[in-house]
Formats: sequence, C-alpha cells, structure tokens
Amino acid sequence: MHQKVKTVSADNSNPWRTIVNLWPYMWPEGRRDLKMRVLIASVFLVLAKLVLILVPYFFKWSTDALNGKLDAQGLLPGFMLSAAMLVLAYNVARIIQWGLNQLRDALFASVGQYAVRRLAYKTFVHMHDLSLRFHLERKTGGLSRIIERGTKGIETIVRYTILNSIPTILEFILTAVVFWRAFGLSYLAITTATVVAYCWYTVAASNWRIGIRREMNSSDTDANVKAIDSLLNFETVKYFGNEAMESRRFDAAMARYEKAATQVWTSLGWLNFGQGLIFGIGMTAMLVMSALAVTRGEQTLGDFVMVNALLLQLSVPLNFIGMLYREIRQGLIDIEQMFDLLSVAPEVSDKPDAVELGVDKGEIVFDNVVFAYDPARPILKGISFTVPAGKTVAVVGPSGAGKSTISRLIYRFYDVQKGAIRIDGQDVRDVTQRSLRAAIGMVPQDTVLFNDTIAYNIRYGRPDATDAELEAAAEVAQIGHFIRDLPEGFNTAVGERGLKLSGGEKQRVAIARTVLKAPPILILDEATSALDTTTEQEIQTALDEVSKNRTTLVIAHRLSTVIGADEIIVLKAGDIAERGTHVELLAKGGLYASMWNRQKEAIQAEEHLRQVRESDELGVVIRLPPAT
Repeated sequence: MHQKVKTVSADNSNPWRTIVNLWPYMWPEGRRDLKMRVLIASVFLVLAKLVLILVPYFFKWSTDALNGKLDAQGLLPGFMLSAAMLVLAYNVARIIQWGLNQLRDALFASVGQYAVRRLAYKTFVHMHDLSLRFHLERKTGGLSRIIERGTKGIETIVRYTILNSIPTILEFILTAVVFWRAFGLSYLAITTATVVAYCWYTVAASNWRIGIRREMNSSDTDANVKAIDSLLNFETVKYFGNEAMESRRFDAAMARYEKAATQVWTSLGWLNFGQGLIFGIGMTAMLVMSALAVTRGEQTLGDFVMVNALLLQLSVPLNFIGMLYREIRQGLIDIEQMFDLLSVAPEVSDKPDAVELGVDKGEIVFDNVVFAYDPARPILKGISFTVPAGKTVAVVGPSGAGKSTISRLIYRFYDVQKGAIRIDGQDVRDVTQRSLRAAIGMVPQDTVLFNDTIAYNIRYGRPDATDAELEAAAEVAQIGHFIRDLPEGFNTAVGERGLKLSGGEKQRVAIARTVLKAPPILILDEATSALDTTTEQEIQTALDEVSKNRTTLVIAHRLSTVIGADEIIVLKAGDIAERGTHVELLAKGGLYASMWNRQKEAIQAEEHLRQVRESDELGVVIRLPPAT
C-alpha cells in the first residue's frame, strides 16, 4: 500500500536522461510562437559565433597594418587597408557579436520561463494527486523548498543546454579549424590537449563537489523545515517558553548548512585554480611557439597577437564549459528531488473506465469493509452497515476504534483492501474521484482555514457562488450576525490557519462552506468535540439544520451530539460491537451505555466547576458533594 519512490529522471549515472525529459518543455508542443523563438535565437547564435571568429583576424590585420607588414593578398577591399579602418572593423565586429548574443538571450527568455512554469504547475498538480498518506509522512517546509530549488534548477538546465552548450561546442570547432588552417597541426594538437585536459579536470572536480552540494541542500531543507514548523506552532512555543530550544534547533541545522556551503565555495576555488593552471600551461606553450616563429620570420607580429586573441576567446567558452557542466550537474541535484516527487505514483487513482458518480438518493453502504494502514495493525475488520438516503447514522466508539478512517475511505483518501463502499449502488472505486468528492460535504473536527478573507473561505465550497448565496450560507451556519458586526465584514482576514477566529467561529465558517457546496451527502467528523459545551450546543443547532433531508454520517466522540440519530453504530477495535438507537443502546447496558455514563459524569463535573466559578465571582460559597 505504501507509495514507492524511485528516481527515474534524475538518475545521476545518466544525467542526459533528465535533459531529454526536459526537451518537450524547451520545444513545447502546440506553441509555434515559442518554437519560432528557439529557431530565431539559434540563427542569432550561429551568426554571433561566425562574427566572433573574425574578431582575431581584424586584430591581426590591425597589428600588421600598424607594424607596416600587412599583406592582405586580395582578401580585403582597399578602403579597409588603413589601420584606423581595421581597428574600427575590429570593434564593430565585437559590438555586433555582443548584440547578437543579447538578442538571442532576449528571444529565449520566454522559452525558459515557459518551461519553469509548466514543470512547476505539473509538480503542483501532482502533489495534489498524491495520497493523504504521502502528505502525512512528508513535511510542508521540506516540500516547498524542494519545489523552489527544483524550479530554479529547471531554469538553469533549460537555459544552459540550449543557449550555451551548442554555441560553446560551435566555438570550439571554429577555433580549432582556424588554428589548423592558419598555424598548422602542432597548434591544433596543443589546443586539443588543453581542451581535453581542462574538460577532464572540470568533470572530475565537479563530480567531487556534487556530494558537497547535496549535503548543503539537505541542510538547507532541514533548516527550512524547522523554521516553518516552529512558526506554524508559534503559540505552542510560547505556551512552553521554548523559544531558546527552537532557536538552538534551527541554529544547529544552519551550522550544518554553513559548513557545507563553506566547503562548496572552497571546492569552487580549487576547481577554478586547476582550470586556470591547465589553460595557462597550454596558452604559454602556444605563445612561446608563436614568439619563436616571429623571431624566425615565419610569422608576423599580427600572427602572435592573433594567437593570443584566439586563446583569450577560447578561454571564455572553456571557462564556460566548466561552469556549464557544474551548473547542469548542480541543477540536476536541485531538481532530482522534484523528479522524485513526480515519479511517485498516486496511491489512489481513477480507473481508465471510471464514470461520473450519479447520486439519486444518496444511500451509503459499507459491505464487509476491511482496511489497515499497516498490514500488521488492522483498523476495520469486515464491517457492514447502511446509511439510508436522507437519514442520519452515527458512528461512535473509543479512540482508535476506526471512526475517522470511515470518513477517509468514503472520500477515497485510501482504498479498502477487501469489501466495498457503495453510494446508490456504485462502488466508489469505479467512479471518478472528482465526482465522488463533489457529492460529499465535510465538516471536520479541526477546521484549518486559508490565510485569506472570511468570504474566500466560505466561497471555497463553491467558488462561483454569488454574494447573496454567500450571505445565505452564513445565516444557515449562524455566523451571519457575527460577520456583519466585523468592521470589514466578509472581507475580514482570518489569519494563518484561521487563528484570528475562535474555535466556534471557525467551525461555523466550515459549516457555511459546506452549506454553500450543497452536497447530497454530509459527513460530520467529530465536528464539535473540540468545543466547550455551550458552543457545542450552538454549533449542533446549525448542524441539525444543515443535515435536514441529507444523507448524513456523524462520526462523534461526544455522545450528546448523536442522540437524535436514526441509528448509532458502536465500533470497538475495528468491529461493530453494538448498533441501534440511543434509547435501545442504553437499554442494552453495554459499551454504549458505559460510554454514555462516563460522559454524563464528566458533564456533571464540568457543570459543578462552572457553578463554583460563578459562585466565587458572586462571593457565595457552595458546598459540592464529595467525588465518587
């Protein structure tokens, strides 16, 4: 049942596989405009390199002209034979080459950003397709960091593979041809040896740095998880005065990040030093050869200058090859976890032939349902019951009996291992998840609101609802008068997770949201268990109004909320221990009656304490009976 994570696209042994998988985003299907941008940018790319290779020639000719030894041999028009014109041509060529590069980058910008957006969107959608189990086992802060780094890594890889790897290879080829044709095979051999040694060292050093980079990313994710977790639990931190402890935990994670980040920069220094040393040796050898050739009269001073200019131009793509490899490999590390997420198959998915759920009456049937989160610990052991259309059935029982699991199975957050759950005769596994969940409304125990306005949170039940429908839903949930008394009314911000509202107010917002959704089936999952008795009674009134004429399943801890249910099912250790109405179950004197008596005593004790507090405020002493 557990989802298996497998790294396919980000396989470190074959990084080009990731680039191949990214190609559809760099050459997007159905986007002719972006494809044209790629083609035009490629043309500018080639033109820029052709112009660039002319620059050393103009430098050579300018030097020979100034030295009085220019021999154009019919290669140049007469007006360009002057040193001034050659210098001008040299600089114009550099400007043209620079301009073509900028046009190329500008044209490709939208292609790169499109790839980032599409992959980020795909990851976001995939995250919502994954099961509840996956999200319960992962940490939000870590996931957000993975997606953040992954999108940046995508942009790096997309940009460097098309915009820079191709022109770099092209420049190598053109420079090698010029050295061979102009100066002979010895220069070509040294150039080739220098490039090969440079690339070998770059790859070896970059592979060494990959492990350091991975450790830095791990430390960064850990620090971000701790920071977000601490801030989300701000009140708990304050309750226990553990600010110093949280700060120490965060600082410990940042200390690991500091160490890894320092190693990253130190290793980069060694990488750059080695690259400079290799290129410096090759450049020295070629310049010495050219200088000796000049003294022998075999080359002109312009040839010496041209060799130097070609080597300086070659140093740019060589240095860029190092950065290109580093950035691509580091980008692969940054996105490998993102691809891990994309390779996780959803635990629950629609069948290829899944149909839309058709709800006529709304009857729910559990038919010998067996389920376990872990095979070694069964939760439901073959339970069967029916929630008749338009009726209310309550499920109660001790903690751990499997009550909340029932609502998760109806919603298909998980699939049953045996048996079936049917709605109006349709197995929930045979219908689309979207249509199934559209037919069900949920009021959970812990209502977590979006950090937006009250209107946004209520309208989340039906985003296209009108303002009149929004206000009507608030009235049914008995929160309309409260909202109208607020200075900003429905536009009042609720804060992170709705913390600006009380527990009862958040529950009413959740009820209003469900009312607005207007589903034929309603699930109340311990919707009042976290509230005080007075608030519970107020909320229960609103819930009773909402559940009228709806098929309602109530999962409850407080038995006082299920007295009016048409049937009460008592779970114990995954089995149905008892079932019947409230009166029938009390008459049996079994588990339900025992739970009822314990809760009744607890309510009486709470009432006694309330009377004591009120009497203290009035200055009256009330003697309570001894505890029994």
